[in-house]
Amino acid sequence: MPGQGPKKYRIERSINNGIERISYFPEDRRFATPILMQHGMWHGAWCWQQWQELFAEWGWESHAISLPGHGGSPVQHPIRWCTLDYYLRFLKAEVDRLPAKPVLMGHSMGGAIAQWYLKYVGGELPAVVMVASWVSRYAVAESVVPWFRLDPIGILLASLTLSATPYIRNPERAAEKLISAGSVYSPEELYAKLGPESLLVTMQHNPPFWSPAKHINAPMLWLAGEIDAVVGLESERRSAADYGADFVVIPNAAHNLMLEHNYHETAAIVHRWLENRAVK
Repeated sequence: MPGQGPKKYRIERSINNGIERISYFPEDRRFATPILMQHGMWHGAWCWQQWQELFAEWGWESHAISLPGHGGSPVQHPIRWCTLDYYLRFLKAEVDRLPAKPVLMGHSMGGAIAQWYLKYVGGELPAVVMVASWVSRYAVAESVVPWFRLDPIGILLASLTLSATPYIRNPERAAEKLISAGSVYSPEELYAKLGPESLLVTMQHNPPFWSPAKHINAPMLWLAGEIDAVVGLESERRSAADYGADFVVIPNAAHNLMLEHNYHETAAIVHRWLENRAVK
């Protein structure tokens, strides 16, 4: 398990051009391909720590970035007016910066940004891993209605403020949407790390503004939490089929798969899948 015994990796944290980057470099690097991890709404690079430790121990180099105004990255543009195409700019810059094309891993909104990368940037990637990602295509009954039922006051406040921040306005509300009782974070610990988020991004990843790429070349793994409160399991299953992705349901896991009680087992699924896909 991470944190037990001497570390077999080196950690570098930097902020360059306003973007926080947390990188893990294994002492015994087994794979030339790096992993690039993109966080979701309200989160930052910090949310990948447990997985970055594990992947480093298994011989993978990984990089996690915080979008502007998230994690340790300073605000560059008012969060309320941030869009997915604005966020895509920073993901593309990070892919271009790396000396080798990375495995692209996206959680939640980060999965949506990864989908935008596949559609609007393209190019060859060794593999893509969707972690409880926003789905490939929504219907109102699958997106707005469940969110409204879960927290009608949060939806109302978000609509009035043009901000998604009220949806995670206190530890209880953040926890009910993002983690289970077995998470490595308590509701209070998680809430203390979360930040503001744009509401516009949720509108952009819906018709008529969005439709999924018709053809992608990269192999894809789609991970879904069995008890995810914000992304529907069947919608994720359909999305995996849209992309021809391998689909795995993680039992008894909520939305933040990399922070759940079984995060180690989930990371191991990704590791084995990459090995089986001959990602070197």
